Amino acid sequence: MEKFKDSFLLPSFASTATDACRRPRYSLAPLFRCTMSSGSQQQQRCNLTKPTFTEKQAAELVKRIFGLEVSQLTPLPSYDDQNFHMCTASFTEKGESPREFVLKITNCEDSQNSELIEVQTQIMMFLNSEGFPVALPHLTQEGKVMFLQTVETGSSTQEYVVRLLSYLPGTTVATLPVSPPVLYEIGQMAAKLDKTLAEKFQHPLIKSLHRGEFIWNLTNVPLLKKYIYALGKREYLEAANQVIEQFQVQIIPKLSSFRPCINHGDFNDHNILVDVVSASPPNPHYRISGILDFGDMSYGYYVFEVAIAMMYMMIESKDPLLVGGHILAGFESVVPLTTEERAALFLLVCGRYAQSLVIAAHMTILHPENEEYLMITAKKGWKHLMMLVEMGQETVEKIWFQTAESYLK
Repeated sequence: MEKFKDSFLLPSFASTATDACRRPRYSLAPLFRCTMSSGSQQQQRCNLTKPTFTEKQAAELVKRIFGLEVSQLTPLPSYDDQNFHMCTASFTEKGESPREFVLKITNCEDSQNSELIEVQTQIMMFLNSEGFPVALPHLTQEGKVMFLQTVETGSSTQEYVVRLLSYLPGTTVATLPVSPPVLYEIGQMAAKLDKTLAEKFQHPLIKSLHRGEFIWNLTNVPLLKKYIYALGKREYLEAANQVIEQFQVQIIPKLSSFRPCINHGDFNDHNILVDVVSASPPNPHYRISGILDFGDMSYGYYVFEVAIAMMYMMIESKDPLLVGGHILAGFESVVPLTTEERAALFLLVCGRYAQSLVIAAHMTILHPENEEYLMITAKKGWKHLMMLVEMGQETVEKIWFQTAESYLK
């Protein structure tokens, strides 16, 4: 049986914001953090990193750490972290009404990197203060934004960062038929976020965002060579190899010509919430009401962010080729791309497809019990990547750029 030990508080930060609450992680972004090496020992380590708190234990954590009584607690899907949607009890005599939160318990692997968690938290605080729709933390009873929970499992001791985050209302973009105005706003929001961080954010631990061989940074597409063994179909293997080889030759040597910035790195349709502004049929209008999941932030380039957003918004679209142009138009309304950056877009989008598809295949071999969850992107992803490869860069770019330029008329 797990035994909770006395825990210590992490230092409080300068403000009161923290990492946004995560919706279900269909983008697969965190899945590779503990699988960079192969072998049974590494697989065992991965299996041990995810928290396994019961609902009763989670409620006890909330009461002990944050001083709140839980009236309702519901597990949220996640892969390597543990999340709960919770409601607090109402105490009318104290003037307290029910409130909603997300309890986030970070896996022990990521909980060891306190510098990275701190700078990501500081970024969330900063973005919230700049007006971006980001969740805020509920402070612990000692006035801190995070708590390090120590757990004895009998054979080892593990530590988990615990945070209580405000629940952001809204609907994920993934659940809606996405219109050009929403796509434009998504591109615009991604550019504003990167630009704001590049121009205004400073922190002593910002160097922690130089994450080396972090597999989800687009710079590291060539690292996929180690994992393409997991691709079963020959046509998939050939397409992935083609993308990786072209990326190595055409993108890597040109990185120095791209403008650097800090990337959110996971601007996908499950990490963006929207609210209805006008429900008038047949075309309701939405606005972005929440940006989720900053766990994949790292140093990158402006063009990386727009390429990632374009790829993920293509996944569920009925007309995926046109999606890119609307997002590009929104992005360039804030940060116009240079000639070199525009020329790299096609391979960057293909590179992100390759990352998602190759990693999903690799992780399915390691965790076959999670195949349905892991392969969500792959269901349409391979179809889209094969389409892009077959059509070629010139044809695809023409569609994207003409769509984007139509906003200037």
